[in-house]
Formats: sequence, C-alpha cells, structure tokens
Amino acid sequence: MLVGFKRVRFVSVDAYVAAGGSIVRDLFEADDGGWLTDPPLLDRLVDEKLTAIGQRIGEEGWRWVQTTIDLPHGAARGLRWLESTEVAMTEDEEARVAALEAEADALSDKWSEEPEVPEEVHARLEAIEAEIGALVDRPKIFKEAEVGLAGVFVSIDYDGTIRVDRGFVRPEDEPVDEEADGDQNPAGEGPVDDGEGDAGVPHVETRGGDVEPVEDEGLKPLPDRLVADLTAWRTLALQDAFAQNPQLAFGAVLHAFVLSLFYRHSHASCLGLRVAEVYFSNPPEGLRDSGPARSIDARHAAWRERLPQAEAELWDALIALDANEQASLFAHCASLSVNAQIDPGQSARSDIAGRVAHSHVLARVVALDPIAAGWRATGDGYFRHVTKARILADVTEARGAEFAGMIDHLKKPDMVREAETLLEQSDWLPEPLRTPVEQESGEETPVEDVSAAEVLVRETHAVENEVAASEADTDGTEADGTVDRDGGDGDDDWDTLPVAAE
Repeated sequence: MLVGFKRVRFVSVDAYVAAGGSIVRDLFEADDGGWLTDPPLLDRLVDEKLTAIGQRIGEEGWRWVQTTIDLPHGAARGLRWLESTEVAMTEDEEARVAALEAEADALSDKWSEEPEVPEEVHARLEAIEAEIGALVDRPKIFKEAEVGLAGVFVSIDYDGTIRVDRGFVRPEDEPVDEEADGDQNPAGEGPVDDGEGDAGVPHVETRGGDVEPVEDEGLKPLPDRLVADLTAWRTLALQDAFAQNPQLAFGAVLHAFVLSLFYRHSHASCLGLRVAEVYFSNPPEGLRDSGPARSIDARHAAWRERLPQAEAELWDALIALDANEQASLFAHCASLSVNAQIDPGQSARSDIAGRVAHSHVLARVVALDPIAAGWRATGDGYFRHVTKARILADVTEARGAEFAGMIDHLKKPDMVREAETLLEQSDWLPEPLRTPVEQESGEETPVEDVSAAEVLVRETHAVENEVAASEADTDGTEADGTVDRDGGDGDDDWDTLPVAAE
C-alpha cells in the first residue's frame, strides 16, 4: 500500500504510525514516499474514521447514512434529489476569499519565472487552494420536514478528503399520498357526516326489487372501451403528424431522456423512451475517482442545477435552450447509455460482440485516447491482476526486451511495483483498452486473434495456477519456472492476489 494512496491520506501517515504501523522506504525514497507494511491496520483506521463521520452526520436527522471508501459511479442515480438552498457567503468570507486569491496571485507572479520553487511556497499555494475551496463550496439547507425521508452518501474523495452527498430519497422511502376520499367508516359503525344534511342522521338504505330504478338524467362518462378506441385513433394521427415535424421530435425525445435521468419515476412523457443507464455491478476500485467519472458527474450536476425542480416546467425550460445547449444536453443523456464493457458471464457473447464492435466505431470518431483521459498501467489497476509472464510480455512490448530482463528475476510484488515504474510515462495500453485500426475494406484489424473476453478468461486461469504453484513451491522455484534469486518462497508474500475477471 503506497503512502500516496487516498486511504492513507484520509487517515494520515501520522495516525497510522501512532497506531503502531510502519513504513518501508528505499534508500533514496522521498520522505513522502514508501509503502505501508500493515494494510489491515490501515483498513481498521479507515473504517473507524468513516464510521465516526457517518454517525456525526446521522445526528442531523437523515433517514440513512451510507459510508464507503469508494462510492460506485452513478450510485445516486435512480434516487430523487431534494431541493435545497445554498447558504450565501458573508461579507467576511467574501473578503477572505479575495485576500487569499490576491496572495495566490502574488506568489504565482513572484515565482513563475524561477527554475525552482521552494517547497514552502508549494505548500502555501495548496493551503490557499484548499481554504478557498472550503469557503466557495457552500453548505446547502434542506427543508426540515424532508430530511427524515432522505439519506447521505459519505465516501473518500480522490485526494483523500471526505466527500458528503446529502439529500437523496430512495424509491421505497417516498411518501405515499393517502386518498382523501377513502373509506371513512371501515367498521360500519355509527353515523358518518358526509358534509350534506344533518350530522348524526343515519343513512337509510332502501332494499327490494319492487321499485323501478330511475335513470340518471345527467351525462355519464364514456365507456372505457370507447375511450380506448377513440384514443387509439388519436395516437396514430399524432404519430403521423409528429413524424412530419423533426424539430418537435428532437425536443420530445430530449424531454423524455431528461425526465428519465433527472426526474425519477416520472410519467410526464407520451413517448415510450427512457435512457437505459449503464451500471457496473462490480466496478473496479477507484473508478469513481477517474478523470472521465469526475467529468461526467460534474456535467450531470451542472445540468441538474439548471433544470427546474418541477417536471411540469421542464418542457418550457428545454424549449428555451438554444440549439447548442439542447444538443449538449442530448449528448450527455445519450452518453450515459453507452456500454463498451466486456463482462463474460453477465451478457451473451453475441451481445458483447455487437456492442464492442459498435463502440470501436464511436471511439474512432471521437479519437478516444484512454491515456489522455487519465488511465495508467498501475500495480493495483492492472499488473497485480495478471501473471508474471504477462507482465514481462507487456513491459517488452512497451519498453523493450532489455527492460523486461531487468525485472524477470523479481518476485511478484516487486515485479508489479517495478513494472508500474517502467511504464509510468508510457502510452502503452492493454488490449481491452485499444481501438482496432479499420482497414480500407471496412474490416477491423484486431490486436489479437482471440477476443478480449477470452484473454481475460485465460489470464484468470493463469493467475489461479500461478498462485497454486506458488503455494506448493518450497524449493525457491517461481511459478513460471524461474529460480527465486532472493532465496524466498516464491509469491507467498503476495498476500492478496485478486482474480483477473470475476
């Protein structure tokens, strides 16, 4: 566990050491580098701190508080977000922000041309940024009567700070409106005052078949069957007219998309369209903190702030947007249904093949670059999930055989760490992240002859075999047949080795 990981930042190195933990550093390792030797201790400290924060927030009166290290991307979707008002900054707070910004500008101007900036200047600029962020990020006030219906997500943000998302109502917690005209006297006992006539006078019911019923001279509602027939005719007429107005059609589809994403359980559209959002049943650690996830969340939050609280006002609000704004909102809504995941066991092979092939088409149009989007080949994110043979092959492909030869004798934990360092500045991508090149004939040139799903399955079996071989090995021989030059017992010190694809 690296010192720079967000869980370590959340607890702090000092708290970890004070609790009895230790840190291992290389000879030339910086003071803020190194590895934690007691991950279970760190897990306990993280859990204790998160629980304490959750309990404190729960005292605000929320119905539920969910604490987690990594909040899954899209966890709040499907929940109703409570309307709130933002607390305005006081004059003193505005003055403080202005003073901090002036100080930051002065420091930047002073040191912008210098080849080296002192550490204390960096630290001061970071402190200024953090204080401004705390002042500008205003708390929100919710209606007291609604707080008891809603809950809070508490998680650790990408930089180790606490993240609190308040005011989300689960569907099962939504209030149920009692019918005002329900049975007011279910027991059938005593008089009922229906607002007409004298209270307390019992209702007299005449029974018998001797009296001919008198037909109500007023207009009765049309029969349900007739209403269904008439509205079927109207539906076809509306479909035909709708098809002849492309601008209206675009607006109506946008309206339906926005309703399904921002106004849950809404039935305010006559179009049978909803955005089928993509959710990951078992997302990798840190996915929510990735650059694309933060960008999507920020864009979603920005649109949510712009849209009206009442769904009845949405149509007029969308019509008021200019063409570029409508197109941007449409693209955001549609993007949440894009699915390029290869998930063997969760989807049929034909479904996976079709959607992945189409994802390549989209990726080529947008010139998708996972490296530019922030992906890196890290130990936790990639190397520790594959075999040593795969690590060496990847390093060879990315940097050359001579670099692979520098690490081929290492045990698994050390090889993972060194491979991450070697590929830190590389633009190398594993096969599932690559977009195949399209040939002139229109056929794609795959990176490998086998599907990515088959690659993952093979890696899973290989990792399992490697672990089994490592556990059975007692003579210093590594799982891949090489000799452990450190004289250890193979990969036994690799405490947790997750399966590649579950």
